[in-house]
Amino acid sequence: MSNNCYLLTCRATGEQLLVDAADDAGTLLALAGEAGLATVVTTHQHWDHHRALAEVVAATGAAVLAGEPDAAAVTEQTGVEVTRPLRHGDTVAVGDCTLEVIALAGHTPGSVALLYDDPAGHPHLWTGDSLFPGGVGNTFGDSDAFRQLLDEVSTKVFDRLPDDTWFYPGHGNDSTLGAERPHLPEWRERGW
Repeated sequence: MSNNCYLLTCRATGEQLLVDAADDAGTLLALAGEAGLATVVTTHQHWDHHRALAEVVAATGAAVLAGEPDAAAVTEQTGVEVTRPLRHGDTVAVGDCTLEVIALAGHTPGSVALLYDDPAGHPHLWTGDSLFPGGVGNTFGDSDAFRQLLDEVSTKVFDRLPDDTWFYPGHGNDSTLGAERPHLPEWRERGW
């Protein structure tokens, strides 16, 4: 499925967080190295974003976080208990760093993005399958879900964050909000 997984490491403490244990536990565990993992955040309930979750958690003892509306499905599909269901506005610590949870329903009911507002640079946003270069995530023909997702991405992301915010999706290349912002009206007109 060509998923992206992201390992976030606090430079001050060395604590690590993995965004989406999508596949290939061996590769992910080698990437985490001796430092291990404190936390795994699953951005949403779709199977391609948590195929390695059980093996990664068994090897590291990491806490498992997922959006509250998706938490039961993640647990059911993986056999791994979600340690902490996430809600919009919650924070997640990675050592001395803090990530803010942005709930972006539409792709799934409990999809979440993680925002790190770097005090020494620009914001960084991990979006799962809610936002990609070129549009929002697939809502599988559900026009109400598409409108909800586009509205939430518009108000919670584009209306709030600056153009120099880098975002990192669950598949494919990263981009900036500034590169995508001019296309919001096209996305709304195009639909999904």
